[in-house]
Amino acid sequence: MAISTSKVSAVAAKSSKGKWSNLSKYACGIFFFLVILQVPLFRIPCRSGMCTTPLQVTSSQLVASEIFPLPVVKGLLYPGAIVNGLINNMSFPSWDNLLSIYNLTDIKQASALTDLQRLEVLAGSYFCVAGAIIGILKPGRMSMFGTLLVIWGLVKEGILNKPVNTDPTKAVFVYPTMLIALVCAFLSVKYDIKKVARRSPSRPVAKPLQSSSKSKLK
Repeated sequence: MAISTSKVSAVAAKSSKGKWSNLSKYACGIFFFLVILQVPLFRIPCRSGMCTTPLQVTSSQLVASEIFPLPVVKGLLYPGAIVNGLINNMSFPSWDNLLSIYNLTDIKQASALTDLQRLEVLAGSYFCVAGAIIGILKPGRMSMFGTLLVIWGLVKEGILNKPVNTDPTKAVFVYPTMLIALVCAFLSVKYDIKKVARRSPSRPVAKPLQSSSKSKLK
């Protein structure tokens, strides 16, 4: 019994949609762990000193502005602090000393000019953290926009502005893991094949010519 072309195309669309949805979920999961576990992606001066992850840039602003309560910020920082503590010292960090580990105890007295000069990195870090958390529930484009903003800010800071700072420990630097974050951010965008098919213009169907009124009278 022959299978119609429409059924074959429907099955192919469902299989491709399932593969793409799984790919976006995996990409969101990898991006989430890169951000929450604070894998170094870049190095840039920030309000708390030197920041190497979007979460560190975001946390310094959240603590200084008091937008979120401190337990919420600590909850975001603690998983990465545990991983870094086990890798470096084979010990668990203390919850009470978490702010001092990230140099956030006197962050309110620090000058905000450092972050104001790098608005692209600051805004991109906010989008990266929010996109990583929201992407676990529902994949979206927030992670991609945030990563592109961070990369543009790093390019602007390291190349276009030509900083006079010659200290290699305080210079802007991009780690190879940034490429992994960029790929995961693009793959985390979920496309709906059905919506794309609906938006595509349909081909006009040729209609049979109707007989004229004169032919009917004859």
